[in-house]
Amino acid sequence: MNDTTLASRRAVGATERVARLFAAQQAAFNANPYPSLNERRAQLKALKNQLRRYQDLLAEAASKDFGFRSPAETRMLDVLSAILEINHALGHVRKWMKPSRRSTELLFMSNSLRVEYQPKGVVGVIVPWNFPIYLAMGPITAALAAGNRVMVKMPEVTPATNAVIARLLGEVFNEEQVAVVGEELSDPNVFTSLPFNHIVFTGSPAVGKVVMRTAAENLTPVTLELGGKSPAVVTRNYSLREAAMRIVHGKGANAGQICVSPDYALVPRESLDTFVVEVRNGFRSLYGEHVEGNHDYTAVANERQHRRVLALLNDARAKGATVLSCADAGHGRQMPLHIVTGCTDDMLVMKEEIFGPVLAVLPYDTMDDVVAQIQSRPRPLAMYCFGHDAAERQDLLRRTHAGGVTINDWGWHLINHDAPFGGTGNSGMGNYHGEEGFRELSHAKTVFKRHRFFPIGLFYPPYGTFVQRLVMKVFVGDADGSLKGR
Repeated sequence: MNDTTLASRRAVGATERVARLFAAQQAAFNANPYPSLNERRAQLKALKNQLRRYQDLLAEAASKDFGFRSPAETRMLDVLSAILEINHALGHVRKWMKPSRRSTELLFMSNSLRVEYQPKGVVGVIVPWNFPIYLAMGPITAALAAGNRVMVKMPEVTPATNAVIARLLGEVFNEEQVAVVGEELSDPNVFTSLPFNHIVFTGSPAVGKVVMRTAAENLTPVTLELGGKSPAVVTRNYSLREAAMRIVHGKGANAGQICVSPDYALVPRESLDTFVVEVRNGFRSLYGEHVEGNHDYTAVANERQHRRVLALLNDARAKGATVLSCADAGHGRQMPLHIVTGCTDDMLVMKEEIFGPVLAVLPYDTMDDVVAQIQSRPRPLAMYCFGHDAAERQDLLRRTHAGGVTINDWGWHLINHDAPFGGTGNSGMGNYHGEEGFRELSHAKTVFKRHRFFPIGLFYPPYGTFVQRLVMKVFVGDADGSLKGR
């Protein structure tokens, strides 16, 4: 049997397994369509315990997949963040599950109206390669809290992490509750074409469009957490050194391979050179002058991504930009932060989401210039504003759009799980985290109960009764005769 035949058989086998898993989860959900509070809490506690037990294996696996990934970052950004989300769900799911009482229209006074939050069914979760642990566990947490079954599609480029996650989940969940599919599924469209009750996708806008188009064949609702060029605005009343350090941390964490990493900085024109120096100094203070072998600094995930980032820099140089490396690059994929100045709109660094250790720095003269820069690009997933003037900050927030905002730092709005996380426009749609995540993966079902003696017959034909005419006069008013015949 040649390699092509073997690969073909494996692909067919993976496709058949996915179909079987989906059918099994559908049947299991139909048999138990509304898991109790105790069932949901038990599942969340089991997931939390497994993350604690497997934290070292997860860190090792992620580092293997990346070529090197800082173990401390995996534990802190993936495992800790996931456990914080689970803790929040455990503390609030009882409240979230309660029906919400609503007010009837005055016409229907004495009847009852409520909204019940019903599990949707089988949720498909598509996980990206940059945070394969947290971005699997977060949507799983929301789906389980909402009472759903979950099928997870892991990235094809993280096989070691996929194997650990499959083992972690398989020890406490049967595949009728939580199932994992990994790199063995060569065609992701096989997954997205299943008639899920909801799909959560995290990834690029380009792939998000494909997911949405495929899901539309089954009218499957989608939550899309995408990316974009997230700006960091440094105002004139904020310390350049402090802003630079916080932005450096945002670009250094996971080597900038984060959907909410600062993509470009907008700084006062007169401060641009000083800011560049502060960024370089800040990077060296965190990671040193030689990043190769640094146990705290993550590599660019794979050769394809490394070539892509280098191509962005080469394109910028060729079109007249100045590129400054903040440290010695060495020979591997632990790539130091590069600062790009003299940017123009035709450069790839200003067209594409960077998603790596590159920071474009643009000068501005007025806050109107800042707003114009941000408004000229698709709406970002995040925005960062460094400033002490509350009125100036509020004006910027009102005049621009972003999925979420952190003021005087970067990214921390993402891991505060009592607030929703989601994009807008090109950066996505829908929310997860917290109560909004629970609502996203639940069906808000309205239930109206008519009082036994309520005189609903007053609204039946024949029309034109005194009561009906009185109701129309009170709630609608007299018709404007001047519009007749028009």
